[in-house]
Amino acid sequence: MTVALNDLLPAELRRSWVVDGTCPGLDLYSLFRARQIADLHRTAVLDAKGKLCYTALDRKVRCLATGLRDLGIREGDVVGVQLPNNRNAVIADLALAALGAVALPFPVGRGPKEAESLLGRAEAVAVIAPVDHRGSSHAADLLALSPRLPFLRDVVAVGPGTAPEGAVPWADLLRSDPGGFVPARPDPDSAVRILVSSGSEAEPKMIAYSHNALAGGRGNFLASLVPDGRPPRCLFLVPLASAFGSNGTAVTLARHGGTLVLLDHFTPEAALAAVREHEPTHVLGVPTAVRMMLERLDGAGERLPSPTALVLGGAPLDEITARAAAEVFGCPVVNLYGSADGVNCHTGLGSTVPPTSASGIVAGRPDPRVAEIRIAAPVTHEPLPDGEIGEIVSRGPMTPLCYVGAPDLDARYRTPDGWVRTGDLGRLDADGVLHVVGRLKDIVIRGGANISPAEVERELRSHPQVRDVLCVGVPDPLMGERLAACVVARGPQAPTLDVLGDHLTARGLERRKHPERLLVVGELPLTPAGKPDRAALRERLAGSSRAGVPEDAPLTQAG
Repeated sequence: MTVALNDLLPAELRRSWVVDGTCPGLDLYSLFRARQIADLHRTAVLDAKGKLCYTALDRKVRCLATGLRDLGIREGDVVGVQLPNNRNAVIADLALAALGAVALPFPVGRGPKEAESLLGRAEAVAVIAPVDHRGSSHAADLLALSPRLPFLRDVVAVGPGTAPEGAVPWADLLRSDPGGFVPARPDPDSAVRILVSSGSEAEPKMIAYSHNALAGGRGNFLASLVPDGRPPRCLFLVPLASAFGSNGTAVTLARHGGTLVLLDHFTPEAALAAVREHEPTHVLGVPTAVRMMLERLDGAGERLPSPTALVLGGAPLDEITARAAAEVFGCPVVNLYGSADGVNCHTGLGSTVPPTSASGIVAGRPDPRVAEIRIAAPVTHEPLPDGEIGEIVSRGPMTPLCYVGAPDLDARYRTPDGWVRTGDLGRLDADGVLHVVGRLKDIVIRGGANISPAEVERELRSHPQVRDVLCVGVPDPLMGERLAACVVARGPQAPTLDVLGDHLTARGLERRKHPERLLVVGELPLTPAGKPDRAALRERLAGSSRAGVPEDAPLTQAG
């Protein structure tokens, strides 16, 4: 191992969770192998190529692991993985776990500059990427970075298509003889995966997770949504390479012996077809993706096959979307509050539509088998009593080891006793239910006054002409910043800035918090990780301003 991945949690805490059965105390490949032996022919993956059972998947995993070991990949080595949502991503995940290596997945679509930052800071020795994906030559792009990445030895190129010169063809590795392969048996509390989060830093944050934190902590999260204990069939509408997607291989397969339903590329039409054809028990995605699916069904009167749960996270969930989704999908809609940094809380299966609150997003009751949550004073980190608003801090079985190659982030976001500072504001009510109020950093400062975009978005989503909305700050020479609302209209007629202002006034929001710019778009842009792309919207707003729109004028643009 090159880069240091130290555990910032007390060792006795980690041990206690294994002793009491909260965490399995086994590495991910051993857990997967036990599932394979228990049910040889259960379907592990459903993707564009069809079905792949546990036994066939295990053989491919052992072939790849043998090939990677022959390349010199050893226990503790970091290997980047930039693959779309298909069986190859799952094979890579499990093969690296079988070697005791550390996977660094990041979604296709992220460009060479970001890849260079991730691979360089993590001191990755190899990276696996497609020859071509939707017009992007990721393998060739990563190969071109090699001279600037002193630790990077190999680029593995995944077809179809011919591997660029100098890359290692994936197909060659899969032809390796697995007969003599003996898997590593890494410490279950050692690193197995690095999650990538854009967060609010200049460069993407990287967070190291152990086998126990994924299969134990995150595994307990999914277990709470599987009431009958049967292996789940999970349709992922987010990349497996995202933090949300880490509930795929490690949790759905290794921990629960379930089935992954994967889309190479999300479209609402493809997602709806997968629900109809494969009848997943759990659909996991962001609210924006589900709004797109509901829009395609608008007026059709179709009820889809009912999953056990529709699990939505990554962005705030409004009541209108939740009610419409619950009716169309015919199942409870679960509001998930979580992040790559190490926090998780959800509203559960107890209600069809998540409860609401006028003062923030209801995130549910924290589960100590996943992550204990407290409210702390942002400066002193001292616990605050129930009902008071402060910073949400988290510590529990899913807590990550540390930030990767960033001691400054460890110092900023981890307390001396291992609690994770989320940067989110919230409160715990008298019943122990978490309410998320906003972000410490995600504040627009207009003329010295603070505006929470999350608060304004929450109220705007209740307007009948608004299907989706994001609010962002735009620079202003007079006020410093002004608030812009980026709106996807519901129906043919988009609301005007005045109409939205009247609505906010009726909802009790003071005038200083009203948006002063309006950008009307056909759909909200998504990042490669599947989340709404605020940066892209800021750029569109800035571009419109550069085109000559006066700074003090409302901005409306069709997209």
